Amino acid sequence: MSTSNFTTSESSVYDRYASAAKQVEPALCCPVEYSTDLLEVIPDEILERDYGCGDPTPFVEPGDTVLDLGSGGGKLCYIAAQLAGPEGQIIGVDCNREMLGLARKHQQTVAERIGFHNVDFRYGMIQDLQLNLQLLEQELSVSPVKDASDFLRLRNIEERLRKETPLVESDSVDCVLSNCVLNLVRQPDRKPLFSEIYRVLRRGGRAAISDIVSDETVPEEMKQDPKLWSGCISGAFREDEFLQQFEEAGFHGIEIVKRVSEPWQTINGIEFRSITVVAHKGKDGPCLERNQAVVYKGPFKSVEDDDGHRYRRGIRMAVCDKTYRLLNRKPYTGLFENIEPLVEIPLADALSYDCKRTKHRHPRETKGEDYEATIDAEGPCCGTDGDCC
Repeated sequence: MSTSNFTTSESSVYDRYASAAKQVEPALCCPVEYSTDLLEVIPDEILERDYGCGDPTPFVEPGDTVLDLGSGGGKLCYIAAQLAGPEGQIIGVDCNREMLGLARKHQQTVAERIGFHNVDFRYGMIQDLQLNLQLLEQELSVSPVKDASDFLRLRNIEERLRKETPLVESDSVDCVLSNCVLNLVRQPDRKPLFSEIYRVLRRGGRAAISDIVSDETVPEEMKQDPKLWSGCISGAFREDEFLQQFEEAGFHGIEIVKRVSEPWQTINGIEFRSITVVAHKGKDGPCLERNQAVVYKGPFKSVEDDDGHRYRRGIRMAVCDKTYRLLNRKPYTGLFENIEPLVEIPLADALSYDCKRTKHRHPRETKGEDYEATIDAEGPCCGTDGDCC
């Protein structure tokens, strides 16, 4: 695809959504049900001009710092504001001035209705969350680009702004949201987009993304149609490749939490539907041996995690301390029985663990080789009455 085609796609997205900020365009919407009590504080002008395909906001928790990618008119941000509460912070990022204007227009109204102000809308591109476009614009007003030499200088300015005043700091966000926006990002920017989502999340943070996916690969001629691209059609990820993008960026615990069975649209025999994916950050870090084990409880005969560790049902599997802690958090809660060593190994004394191999953990490794404890056979074993089973 040529550079001019990329520009045409980007321009069509901007122009269409700029127009949709002023006048309702039903073709950009999928039917989505939101919690009605959370919509009551949001002005009708925003609700009428909301364009999305799902609701990722149920994954916002009280006190979260939330980042909404492609925040548009602000609906998702204002829902998240109520869920995160006064201790939380909501950041909306969009590069469409008209949509930002609509969102900012009602900030004070929503703040008064919910009783606190915790929403901030920022001017930037979701595939480059380091570059603050408002600050860049200020630089350009002083030194506009007139020739190639100025263009090269501009690149230096961009890098300085990314380093000194990033739009969104690294490791600063608990939950990244997005609603039908990632498919509008041009193909060359998609790997940086997922890298940026990963960068801004704190360890233990999560991304909850609703988007349009296809069941087949979208042909090139459809991708080059600006109307289909801006309409959230031809830029759709193939559903398996969408999940792969999260995996390649370093996420773990990736799951489809909602998949609409009926396609939103079918074009040239290709089905386009909405899915919501939740993915977690936090599987990086050193692997240390502390004699811990986990037992996968089922129902499958075995499962494999995102690092290639295979867990067989009912078998004590050796894990490093990092993996042990990971499997005690969402989304794995309740899937494993955790076995701590009888004698704890302090972190400072823990040796390196080879996480590339999968091995069983012998019970004596956790109990200790000299374990000789015996339950008194004459004591109660099943109840308080002293009768054994």
